[in-house]
Amino acid sequence: MKIEGTEKINATRERVFDLLTDPAILQKCIPGCEQMEKIGDNQYSAKLSAGVGPVKGVFTATVSMQDLRRPDHYKLVVEGKGQPGFVKGSGELNFVDDGGLTQVQYSGDVNVGGLLASVGQRMIQGAANMMSGKFFANLENEAKSTDS
Repeated sequence: MKIEGTEKINATRERVFDLLTDPAILQKCIPGCEQMEKIGDNQYSAKLSAGVGPVKGVFTATVSMQDLRRPDHYKLVVEGKGQPGFVKGSGELNFVDDGGLTQVQYSGDVNVGGLLASVGQRMIQGAANMMSGKFFANLENEAKSTDS
């Protein structure tokens, strides 16, 4: 399944890049992320509570930040397993200056399996869109709350 879009954040590119590469901020922004611990260079172990429709559960995931080019770009790779199945995904994030705001252009692929896949493509797509909306709303709040 493909996921893509553009969101505007009221902060500079450098600031948005720094926020999105800070594991404490990422943990606050990712919906359902209960824990995030460093396990290597730009690699983290995470515990996520997530679900689609009636299928819900806790996932243990590895989150990796790759191809970091401050303040323009990075790639986020997530692989998680849990009782309701598995999730594998990767996404490219590009940051474009927009007159004091930052456009975050994102695109990626998400694969799900197990019981999670049984709920259907449309439901999974809807949940993914809802989660990305929450993620960027949380990011906007973090940009405001940590504004200097």
